[in-house]
Amino acid sequence: MLLLFVLLLLGYGIRSDHASPVHGYSSDMLSLLSFKRGVTNDPNGALASWNSSTHFCMWKGVFCSRKHPGRVTALELTGQNLQGEISPSIGNLTFLRTLNLSSNSFSGRLSPLSRLARLEILDLSNNSLHDTIPGTLTNWSNLPILDLSTNSLAGELHPNLGLLSKLSNLHVSRNELTGTIPPTLSNLTHLETIYLQSNNLSGRIPTEFGKLSNLSFLVLGSNSLSGGIPKSLFNLSSLQGLDLQSNTLGGALPPYIGETLPNLLFISLGDNMFYGHVPASLGNSSQLEVVYLSNNNFSGQVPSSFGKLQRLNMLYLNNNMIEASNEESWEFLFALVNCTLQRRLGLGDNQLEGAIPNQIGNLSANLQYLFLGGNHLSGIVPPTIRNLRDLTGLGLSSNHLRGTINEWLGELTYLKYLFLSRNNFIGTIPLSIGNFSYLKNAQLGENAFNGQVPHSLGNLRQLEHLNLSHNNLHGDIPSTLGNLQNLEILDLSHNNLDGGIPSNLGNVRTLLRLDLSDNNIRGIIP
Repeated sequence: MLLLFVLLLLGYGIRSDHASPVHGYSSDMLSLLSFKRGVTNDPNGALASWNSSTHFCMWKGVFCSRKHPGRVTALELTGQNLQGEISPSIGNLTFLRTLNLSSNSFSGRLSPLSRLARLEILDLSNNSLHDTIPGTLTNWSNLPILDLSTNSLAGELHPNLGLLSKLSNLHVSRNELTGTIPPTLSNLTHLETIYLQSNNLSGRIPTEFGKLSNLSFLVLGSNSLSGGIPKSLFNLSSLQGLDLQSNTLGGALPPYIGETLPNLLFISLGDNMFYGHVPASLGNSSQLEVVYLSNNNFSGQVPSSFGKLQRLNMLYLNNNMIEASNEESWEFLFALVNCTLQRRLGLGDNQLEGAIPNQIGNLSANLQYLFLGGNHLSGIVPPTIRNLRDLTGLGLSSNHLRGTINEWLGELTYLKYLFLSRNNFIGTIPLSIGNFSYLKNAQLGENAFNGQVPHSLGNLRQLEHLNLSHNNLHGDIPSTLGNLQNLEILDLSHNNLDGGIPSNLGNVRTLLRLDLSDNNIRGIIP
């Protein structure tokens, strides 16, 4: 018995920096072994070292205390593709400060973990947890970081979350949570980030959130929240990110928003029911990089003050009622020339009228996406647009544009998406389109293009969708189209094409839809 007692003392006395293969007895070791038994698949061999030949404080992902030898303070096994159930025995690791099992495929319950009163980091994100968030989590009074995002957690956000007095980061996004957002979260005065997006939360945004003076990021997008944005939120000068997109929120934005939220990096309110003018004061939020206001009911003009946003990267105002019909209302475009970092500009499906200003070619040389489709634009496309040589997406569909495209299209060789359909373009489709080696989707239907289908289209090995329907094209269908081994949709209908169907089109195994109707095609079907 004396020998056994000595061995037990040795087991408890082993420090993480002087580990010995002798285990002795440790409740923490037994808890870890129980955890290992719950793992049903370990494809990377992450737990291969968890055996008797090595002291458990040296096992992969296990970290022990220097002050309290033999006590586990951290278990970190992120991104190991482990499968199985989180053993309730983890709740016996009472010295645990960090539990990070993120990016695995664990199931199991959260309630046993509520015994871990010393926890400072709990990260179980990107797993397969199907539990609810327990009300017993009040023991986590020292917890600053809670990340349970990207699981299948159900039920409501428990009001007791408001008792985690040291919580600074709350991440429970991409789950199946229901109910309302508890106002008790406003008691967490240290909160810096709230990520609750992509759940099924309903009700209103708590007015009490205006008390969270340290809040930097409020992300509540993709829920079913209703009502307006509480005015109290617009006084949170610390706020850097506001994401409320894809809800059923409404109301007008206050004109002073850019003055009271000077530190905004992004504002994302798209896919809601907001109305009124886009506040010109947003131009005072000098750190703004992303403005996403698409799919609302905003009206009026794009504020020219946006030209002051030197860091602006993305401006999305698609599908609103934004107007521009004269030089004054197009002034914003001249101002955006100053935004040299801009990569995306979306103004599609609005009320823009008249000719596209020549200054469009002076926009940022970094511009990658330009969408002006679904407006009332007329005249020719300014040849200056060819200066935007980094464009990967150009959308001009559903306007009243006319003229040829030969003069400007050939320079835009990085295009992946080209949308020119439903306009009045004339002339031939340039052979140079065959140089667009990145092109995936070309929509040129419902115009007045003439000439032949360019044989150079066969060079576009990335092409998936090609629509040249409802034009005045004639001649044969080029056999080179049979080279397009990624092609899914080919629509050449309503033209004057003749000849036969190239036999090698039958070799395009990815083809899902082929429409050659209303032509003069003859011969056999391959």
